[in-house]
Amino acid sequence: MLKIGCHLSASKGFTHMIEEALSIDANVFQFFTRNPRGGKAKDIDMADIEKFLELKKNINFGPILAHAPYTLNACSADERTRIFAHEVMADDLRRMDFVPGNMYNFHPGSHVGQGIDKGIELICQTLNDILKVEHQTKVLLETMAGKGSEVGSTFEELKRIIDGVELNEKIGVCLDTCHVFDAGYDIVNDLDGVLDEFDKIIGLDRLCAIHLNDTKNSFESHKDRHEKIGEGSLGLDAISNIINNERLKNLPFYLETPNDVSGYREEIALIRSVSN
Repeated sequence: MLKIGCHLSASKGFTHMIEEALSIDANVFQFFTRNPRGGKAKDIDMADIEKFLELKKNINFGPILAHAPYTLNACSADERTRIFAHEVMADDLRRMDFVPGNMYNFHPGSHVGQGIDKGIELICQTLNDILKVEHQTKVLLETMAGKGSEVGSTFEELKRIIDGVELNEKIGVCLDTCHVFDAGYDIVNDLDGVLDEFDKIIGLDRLCAIHLNDTKNSFESHKDRHEKIGEGSLGLDAISNIINNERLKNLPFYLETPNDVSGYREEIALIRSVSN
């Protein structure tokens, strides 16, 4: 069964998110661990978590995906920014272990003029500092569009990060369809070729999740502007090919399109209508 969901507000807790997801025919969801611009996370509510885990246990629901705040930059030239990234990620992984067996996604960061080699070195250093053997959450590197000095817009860069992490069995990849198209991987006309390249460089066993987004941008634009499904440069046919591809269809798909909950309901219905 297709695992499809969207980004939901975590302000009212896990139980509210899973109930809201079910109300729009979603069977996965993504949420920010804290304000997307950073800041303190909500206190852990054990009663809410216990109710959520009980609900999830009794239904056919896929993995939830936590998203780190956008302000997190593990390879910044500014030491205070790197310390913030370290503290937030360490705290997020500690908190995610209250709902074990799920995933945590983050943008690798921007090297801001230090160069790609230094950026990758700093990202690996942060991951090696915070990842612990006891963690039960898979950490996902998101494929990026390549705007500015972003790290992670090529499969080779992601592979170098993975190879630099000591506990790399805890590392996976989240492929963002908007970002990867904007980065120069033609998933519209050569999806299988892109997947072959990913498999050769990184390995499809590392691909754990898909951010399913259309894009406002043209191919290889190196920008990052998401569009509603079927209304951008990817189009519905390409989205249909992605969700039905034999190598992808069993992965969880998370919408990050410019929508509200009612709009996500419509998009989920549209995507399910073209699912084999």
